[in-house]
Amino acid sequence: MSTTTTVTTPNTPQFSHISVKPLHSTFAAEISGVDFTSPLGDEVFQEIHKAVTRYGVVVFRSTGLNDEGHIDFSRKFGELDDVTPYITKGRQNRLKHIELFDVSNVEADGTILNPDSSRGQANRGNDLFHVDSSFNPRRAGYSLLLAHELPPRGMGGHTAFADTRTAFETLSPELKEELLAKDYIACHSMFHSRKLAAPEAFAHLNPLDYGMGRHKLVQRHEASDRMNLYIAAHVHHIEGLSPEKSQELFDKLYNYAKRDENTVEIEWQSVGDLVIWDNTCTMHRAVGGPFLRKYKRDMRRTTVHDSSSTAWGLNEHTDVRQGLP
Repeated sequence: MSTTTTVTTPNTPQFSHISVKPLHSTFAAEISGVDFTSPLGDEVFQEIHKAVTRYGVVVFRSTGLNDEGHIDFSRKFGELDDVTPYITKGRQNRLKHIELFDVSNVEADGTILNPDSSRGQANRGNDLFHVDSSFNPRRAGYSLLLAHELPPRGMGGHTAFADTRTAFETLSPELKEELLAKDYIACHSMFHSRKLAAPEAFAHLNPLDYGMGRHKLVQRHEASDRMNLYIAAHVHHIEGLSPEKSQELFDKLYNYAKRDENTVEIEWQSVGDLVIWDNTCTMHRAVGGPFLRKYKRDMRRTTVHDSSSTAWGLNEHTDVRQGLP
């Protein structure tokens, strides 16, 4: 595939209340100078929000946040999703607050999750580049992931991110013209990505037996006013194309978006590290390692509902969720 050689990178914003260190040439940054133990002033939060908009992914080190502080800070970004639908259907929950999604390798009784268990197999879908909740009627906007317990250094457990705004901008002019002219709709399914990641465990599962989240494949990222490729491993097919053409186009775009030039890995260094990302302009994936069977990796995520005009995609406004027991 031919590509343009110029990346349209927005001007670096100026910050007065926080320090920002870019981690990649086009996106991702580390923020310092924020005291999470004291009430956060509006001016400080507005600069944090501006940094998230510009960089798509930001990391804070050793914040000292607990569950309550994590939730309170997350609410500043918007309306929070919660795990109530899953608990109602019988899923065990070891955490006290419904606003926290448990994305750890820790069981409800405190033991280490067996990677070969049904939950462990389902979690393998997180190893693929994806966005949160694109398969639900209302997609996720921001995700805020806080480290509570980490494996020793060198045992894995990093999180990788992909810049899907720059991915779109650097596609060939011909491909961009096609995507904009066709205005494709992609259908997202959690069951599809689970089956991709663990085909034997989910051999019996047919994603077409379930509803899917329908979203435009290319759309404007409203906060930054940049065009974005809204893509993820959850994409089962692209409407209006044959299965073969759909898979061919998806593979071309997905592989391009997650190439080395568009990605960065963030290492979790200490308890209290917090990473915020915008699911509407980045993908992410869990990076595995030998820690899985030996050490706990206790990570808790809040999820902020997207509030943009494309939050619901082409879906009905319902509370239906995928992945319920």
